[in-house]
Amino acid sequence: MTADRTVITVDGLSIYNHLHDDVAVESVSFSLRPGQALGIVGESGSGKTITCRALLGVLPELFEVTAGRIEIDGRDTAALSRRQWTALRGTTISAVFQDPATYLNPSIPVGRQIEEILRVKKGLPRREARAAAVSLLETVRIRDAEYVFFQYPFELSGGMLQRVLIAAAVACEPAVLIADEATTALDVTVQAEILDLLTDLKDRLGLALIVVSHDLAVVAQICDDVLVMRSGAVVEQGPTERVLHDPEHEYTRLLLDEHHRFGLERFLRPAGAAE
Repeated sequence: MTADRTVITVDGLSIYNHLHDDVAVESVSFSLRPGQALGIVGESGSGKTITCRALLGVLPELFEVTAGRIEIDGRDTAALSRRQWTALRGTTISAVFQDPATYLNPSIPVGRQIEEILRVKKGLPRREARAAAVSLLETVRIRDAEYVFFQYPFELSGGMLQRVLIAAAVACEPAVLIADEATTALDVTVQAEILDLLTDLKDRLGLALIVVSHDLAVVAQICDDVLVMRSGAVVEQGPTERVLHDPEHEYTRLLLDEHHRFGLERFLRPAGAAE
């Protein structure tokens, strides 16, 4: 996959909530190439997660894409059948969410769960899938991967579970990875380790990374561009340093004022500073 190729394009995406009879997301647009990272920020209910669920083809019941286009790796998702969507998820676009324990089967060892993904999605025989699963656990910096392979979710910490979920998400080498509040429930030290891991995987695997967060410090550390959402609409977007150093919208300034109290400036270079 060439670095100048666009792997995901969202053009004028609008989503309607039939349950509340209102617009949930309106006219969202962005595109990403391999190795790029986009941050989507905003308060709870701003439309961040619903936007990403549309990208994954898993909108909740009574939510409907009413306008715009989503193209993933050159494919218009509006034309995909349910079976094609199932094949696309995990292989071309994948995701990591806030509570990894929710997405792991508590009765199956974590390594077996990654192994099963590799057998189903890539058709690997059991022995080869197991070796690949152990390698993936090592890739996400889990020590004693052979031992952890046989552990159950309840035996692992939140940070370890998040690493397992990341390993599962990148198992089939997707072009796009969505990290939806993936570090929110973690303590500061573990959060920094997970962000460093995501950055390393983005650079090494050439992932187009979408980071959904209410935390501007997370976006400041990892993202090239940022999209600020409020009440379903994009109020500001652009290069991360420009938006965070020189915000144009009042809502972005309010978010920055709130986060500066928690040390956001530690993650920002002075405007115009050299790389």
